[in-house]
Amino acid sequence: MSKLRLLPVIVVVMILWLSACSSAPPAETTASQIATSSPQSSPSPQEAIGPSNVYYEIFVRSFADSNGDGIGDLNGITRQLDYLQSLGIEGIWLTPIQPSPSYHGYDVSDYYGINPDFGTLDDFKTLITEAHNRDIRIIMDLVINHTSTEHPWFIDSAQGKDSPYRDWYTWASHREKGATPTDGATGQEPWHPKGDDKYLGIFWSGMPDLNFDNADVRSEMIKIGQYWLKFGVDGFRLDAAKHIFGDFKSTIASKTVQNKNQVWWQEFRHGLNEVNPEAYLVGEVWDGAAVIAPYLDNALDSAFNFDLAGTLLSTASSEKATSIAFTLSRVHEFFGKSSNGQFIDAPFLSNHDQTRVMSAVKGNVNHAKTAAALLLTMPGKAFIYYGEELGMSGIKPDERLREPFPWSRDGGSIMETTWEPSMYRGDGEVSVQAEDESPDSLLNRYRQLISWRKQEVALRSGKIATYDSDNGSVLTYIRSADEQQLLVAHNLSGTSQSLTLSETDAQPIAFTKVALTTDNGAQLSEHILQLPPYTTAILKP
Repeated sequence: MSKLRLLPVIVVVMILWLSACSSAPPAETTASQIATSSPQSSPSPQEAIGPSNVYYEIFVRSFADSNGDGIGDLNGITRQLDYLQSLGIEGIWLTPIQPSPSYHGYDVSDYYGINPDFGTLDDFKTLITEAHNRDIRIIMDLVINHTSTEHPWFIDSAQGKDSPYRDWYTWASHREKGATPTDGATGQEPWHPKGDDKYLGIFWSGMPDLNFDNADVRSEMIKIGQYWLKFGVDGFRLDAAKHIFGDFKSTIASKTVQNKNQVWWQEFRHGLNEVNPEAYLVGEVWDGAAVIAPYLDNALDSAFNFDLAGTLLSTASSEKATSIAFTLSRVHEFFGKSSNGQFIDAPFLSNHDQTRVMSAVKGNVNHAKTAAALLLTMPGKAFIYYGEELGMSGIKPDERLREPFPWSRDGGSIMETTWEPSMYRGDGEVSVQAEDESPDSLLNRYRQLISWRKQEVALRSGKIATYDSDNGSVLTYIRSADEQQLLVAHNLSGTSQSLTLSETDAQPIAFTKVALTTDNGAQLSEHILQLPPYTTAILKP
């Protein structure tokens, strides 16, 4: 081949090489890019340091609208994966996406389908593929304690005793006389009339409880879990996990009921392991450690740490150091023994059922930043509720906790959802567009803190231990993994604080340098650590 004919080939190769070298997205996607970005096939090299172990809960209806109908959808999430990647998250928890007559989706009418408001099975497959291309995992809410009254199983069950689905639910006429307790476990009236009979539904009349004493029900629920794992999801958030056999206040705390719940989740895990032994299971078990522990024995990987959430928020708001590390280390030790060392904590600050962080800290941005710093220096898989990284506000009723995500200052972004008016939107400064442009914003603080978890394995996994402080306004603890030891120090207050670092028998490690800090004014000199107001610093030996 002549040199003249080789020239075009060389030019093409050079163009492709230069394109590959410059194809990585910027570390922080701008608001204008977010509004129009298309999916990319691979994560940025800057974000490939390590996993962050941070998951992001998305209330799908409110997050991003791809087709202009005002309702968030799966394609909207796919289009905004670049934003989530710029935040640094490693996983997404999707609230229910299956067909349901309710806006929230927690009463499912078809376990094998997709709510048409959110898209199609093909749209979900695309989201999973694009997320995986960015090393982002997808877990979906699985609501199996109850169905919708519009589910075909319940409709058939209500036809009478000859229905093959009659025993898939609990009907008062099937129980022994006097064996219909009325003390619903959630405080609601648990029995609801249907014709001449009543059915059990501890959360609401529209959510009839499934009867897990029926082996066919258990088998079907395992089949459903296996179906979605085969489809490509990476695990499940398990709604109302302690209520599978926990219908009444008088029995929910009994050993018999707790044992039945434990056995069920072990059976479920065993079934899922046949498809994907690495599937991540995190349960909603809002209770004390003694109740949670059995669920971690060859069943769930994690249970959301509700107690810790309250402690983190109260610590940030009070500006007073607490014994977080001591308490958490003891709980982790207990759960570690209960799970044969397999337990993974799931810390968080708020979720779709709870007061948003900014409302909990009464609008104090500094306290919100402190709460974020506390959360993101905790071990385990940290969960962020959508919009907390912006400082969205919200108190009950539930719809106010689930308002449209603010992409732009004026609400004019093509991705904005409008299914529900935004009572807390304010002047638009709490938005991706506004905060993306502000280096000191809460959004960029979240990005910074999550990037720390990517850089330091001891921040995202491993253990937590106490480190005695001589200053009640500074919270300190040690994070460790393998041979790495880090000292985390938070100035909880609005004034500069100093901390004396000393080596003792209890604290034999000498931390000699500030490795990471939210404020460059943090200085370590002659064993004295100086921390500017509301500053977090990570120290290394």
